[in-house]
Amino acid sequence: MGYIQNFREIDRTAVSIVGGKGASLGELWRLVPLRGNTSADDVDVPDGFCVTTDAYRTVLSELPRIDDLLERLAKAEPDDIAALSTQIRAEIEECTIPGDIAEEIAARVRELGEDVPVAVRSSATAEDLPTVSFAGQQDSYLDIRGVEDVLRHVSRCWASLFTERAVAYRVNNGFDHRKVYMAVVVQRMVFPQASGVLFTADPVTSDRTVSRVDAVAGLGDDLVSGLVNADAYAVRADEVVDRTQRQETPVLSDTHLVELVGLGRRLEAHFGRPQDIEWCLADGVFHIVQSRPITTLFPVPEAGDDDNHVYLSVGHQQMMTDPLKPLGISLWQLTSRAPMRHAGGRLFVDVTPMLASPTQGPGIVDMIGRSDPLFGDALRTVLDRGFVPTRPDDPAASRVGLPPAPDEIDPAVVPELVARNEAAIAESARRIENETGSALLDFIRADIRELQESLFGKQVGEVLAAGMQAAERLNEVGQKWLGERNVADVVSRSVPYNVTSEMGLALLDVADAARPYPDVVAFLRQVDEEGFDDARFLDELGTRDGGPQVRAALEDFLDKYGRRCVGEIDITRPRWGERPTMLVPMIVSNLDNFETGAATQRFDDGRRQAEEKKRELLERVRGLPDGEQKEREIERLVDRVRAFAGYREYPKYGMIGRYFVYKQALLREAERLVRGGVIDDEEDIVFLRFDELEEVVRAPQPVGDLVAERKREFASFAALTPPRVLLSTGETLTGAYSRDGLPDGALPGIAVSTGVVEGRARVVTDLDRADLEPGDILVTAFTDPSWTPAFVTVSALVTEVGGVMTHGAVIAREYGLPAVVGVEDATRIIRDGQRIRVHGTEGYVEILS
Repeated sequence: MGYIQNFREIDRTAVSIVGGKGASLGELWRLVPLRGNTSADDVDVPDGFCVTTDAYRTVLSELPRIDDLLERLAKAEPDDIAALSTQIRAEIEECTIPGDIAEEIAARVRELGEDVPVAVRSSATAEDLPTVSFAGQQDSYLDIRGVEDVLRHVSRCWASLFTERAVAYRVNNGFDHRKVYMAVVVQRMVFPQASGVLFTADPVTSDRTVSRVDAVAGLGDDLVSGLVNADAYAVRADEVVDRTQRQETPVLSDTHLVELVGLGRRLEAHFGRPQDIEWCLADGVFHIVQSRPITTLFPVPEAGDDDNHVYLSVGHQQMMTDPLKPLGISLWQLTSRAPMRHAGGRLFVDVTPMLASPTQGPGIVDMIGRSDPLFGDALRTVLDRGFVPTRPDDPAASRVGLPPAPDEIDPAVVPELVARNEAAIAESARRIENETGSALLDFIRADIRELQESLFGKQVGEVLAAGMQAAERLNEVGQKWLGERNVADVVSRSVPYNVTSEMGLALLDVADAARPYPDVVAFLRQVDEEGFDDARFLDELGTRDGGPQVRAALEDFLDKYGRRCVGEIDITRPRWGERPTMLVPMIVSNLDNFETGAATQRFDDGRRQAEEKKRELLERVRGLPDGEQKEREIERLVDRVRAFAGYREYPKYGMIGRYFVYKQALLREAERLVRGGVIDDEEDIVFLRFDELEEVVRAPQPVGDLVAERKREFASFAALTPPRVLLSTGETLTGAYSRDGLPDGALPGIAVSTGVVEGRARVVTDLDRADLEPGDILVTAFTDPSWTPAFVTVSALVTEVGGVMTHGAVIAREYGLPAVVGVEDATRIIRDGQRIRVHGTEGYVEILS
């Protein structure tokens, strides 16, 4: 194929040959609609050519030290990257381009014109991709003239593949330095009257109906480098809806703006996704010099129609906003009865039919807003805009939320439900043991139908409603009769049958089992500091003095709670039962921070506080008008909270119990798929959806390419921030708090567990690296049940995600920790080690120092 490709010879499929930028420019140059419509004379892509990746590889093959340097870079520690990058750049920049390559470049430069100014631009194979742009990571050079200058800058572009920023970007996005190659674009320069950037979707709100234009007079390099402020415009439906003028005179007329956006829309339609377009305007003609995907937009779920849709984030409700793998997404969709959609590795509920109901919609928004005001505010914005047209009531709308709790319900139903579910999980584990192939997948589908009854059955709904509605009513009458907010928080401490809070205390008991044995404690500290292979951990533990007793205590814990882990709603996540060393840091923390018997003492203290609060409430209302009736009402509500609130944590715990059973069976099936050449590794199974897994089990065929694509997608999803509310236009809505009277600088949130605490903020993004001491305030993006053992150490909780009934709120109330959730950007605004005050009753956080 040679070392040179002209634009007319390449298209978007040529990324491996000419890099992302080159492939895009070739596609643009060849694009018939741009040259064949009524405005053909107003559109142009300056001519040019690409120096291919073959030229780059040929040059590198003649550099004797380069293979060794690249190998070292691939394995380098962060502190060594800068020095290695500098060495590699120097090797490439100082190389002599082989004669055959140099001659081809020279010949094409002369065709453009020996003295014609050109841009020499980097074009890597990992660049301008749908999920990562690599924008600005490699170098480009403008106004280059003559063969010698072009050759010198081609070498500099090759070398810029190893700038420190480019290397770091590849590391962060999972690209192998040795498998990314550099092409170079050489393109005729245009000296325009105006230039800039067009985004065919709003890069801030992600609204696909709005285009954003930044424009400056002259060349746009000062704009890209941030040296000048651009005029900024927003265009919707051929109308300029917003403008900010920063230049002395307007850079573009409205006519030009509408024309440019129309061009951008045609490019967007051709490439099939919103585009980030570099343009310039010379003598009345728009020239396109680059068009790449906008990689920062959160993708929109597919609904199968062109109607307006409103999607609610499941992750914000489940306190797990990280991306899920395809198998995890599909299992959740099979389990849920709600209309689930997915995008960007996250799950969303389509609430459009509910909001469209003229009688139910506003009430649903109010109900959601009571649990999470940010959700509520965002949805009220949607309704106020008229985004969802009203339609006749959908019967599904009447089933939203829990039904009214029955007046009489026997508390004995709670342990009965727990026992019934645990027996069902054990029976599923027994029956699935011998299932393989299609029969295994059929079994899981059938078992999920039984699982749904344990999650959504009438009796389960009544128990959940009894506890939640009693707490809501208790808070309401406590405020109305006694002027006290959130009285249910205290009376719900140490309630029975809360499997998650019991788990946190049970890990204290494991520490107690280890405490008498110095050899075991020393071993656990070694594992905490140095890590240890999970396969050998329990066996090695058993060899220590006292080890058999401690191993038995830990295995008892794992038998009950080994199904749990960080991000447990995703079946693909490793469970404590699979990797017990994940528990070691928390066990060591318990050894350091608590005395023997702390679990029993903490539970008894919580129960005593709840009983004292109940007596206090009854005594206070007794002296009020209609005191006897109020006393009976308070007592009934408190008893209901304590009888039923604990079950709130169980349904999901039962669900992940079944998920763990399914996962173990599916991994056994994965072994067979590896032996059959369908997948390369057992863990590859998690990158297939359940229906795809059914297909390859029934008709085995290799899926390595699909798995590789899914892995790349998943890596890119981690960089996306999922919105609370997402519209089918792509617009993301966060919502805002309507709160007056807060202290200056206070961070508003949702009050979910009463009390006020001051302490040291510990900003934690990874539970495995948490270094918590008694009295610390845990500040994190979100928690799920796996974080519960950390709650026994801290004095308060602050999270970015959550609502009144999400995990962190429930356990904070159970443990008596003041807590504020839904604090936007808490982990960014609050710095680790700062002193803060958490107002768990009023719902805000103050930074004190």
